[in-house]
Amino acid sequence: MMPPPLALHQQPHNTSIDVHSHEDLRRLLVDHRLYGLIDSATAMRRFMEHHVYCVWDFQSLLTSLQQRFTCTSIPWIPTPDAHARRLVNEIVLDEESDALPDGSHASHFELYLESMTLAGADVGSIHRLLELLRAGKPLAMSLETCGAPSAAVSFVKNTFELIDSGDSTTILAAFTFGREDVIPDMFRNIVVSLADQDPLSWNRFRYYLDRHITHDDARHAPICRALLQTLCGSDPDKQAAASRTARQCLEARIVLWDAIAADLGS
Repeated sequence: MMPPPLALHQQPHNTSIDVHSHEDLRRLLVDHRLYGLIDSATAMRRFMEHHVYCVWDFQSLLTSLQQRFTCTSIPWIPTPDAHARRLVNEIVLDEESDALPDGSHASHFELYLESMTLAGADVGSIHRLLELLRAGKPLAMSLETCGAPSAAVSFVKNTFELIDSGDSTTILAAFTFGREDVIPDMFRNIVVSLADQDPLSWNRFRYYLDRHITHDDARHAPICRALLQTLCGSDPDKQAAASRTARQCLEARIVLWDAIAADLGS
């Protein structure tokens, strides 16, 4: 059963979520030792082989939001909040069918996969996951048998636990705060350096990163924060749920970063 559509304009606007409640975890991500270990093309490829699962399950979070703020069922009926509908659909448009330099379109996940292929990263396990899912296999079984890194599997499971909660505040908070990819300058610099040295292999990933910064950092993050503030309103239970979810998602990202760092450092 599809979740009932939400009418955000019916919620009060006179409060704000305490974004500082998880600032300590964001700082741990910004300063994580992983970034210092990604110092070569080989290390970047290994990072991508883990991180691609974050890029993939992001789309399921987004689809879950779309189900809650827009009408995706037949027969179609207008949802209560046209403004929220517009904002969510704008994000879906950007993430599912962004413009490429040659005039074609692709989702950010497909762009990431192409970046991995050009860079020489192993895309075998993520393709096996998609094949299993297309064949109708359950997600849990598909994750366990596709050959994904165990840390990436744990990360995806955490994401789908939040989605399966069915709680709109939790899902929107996960999308808003848990997917604020913290990209420090040193990471951007290594991508630029790799692209300058080997444009054929790395220019696509550089483009992905540029689009990520343009959309997620500059446009999507403010939209999602505004939606979340309005959804929570002055309800202390919703505010607390949003803060808990933010911490849970950031903690999951730190655990994944720890695992990748251990892999690169071994």
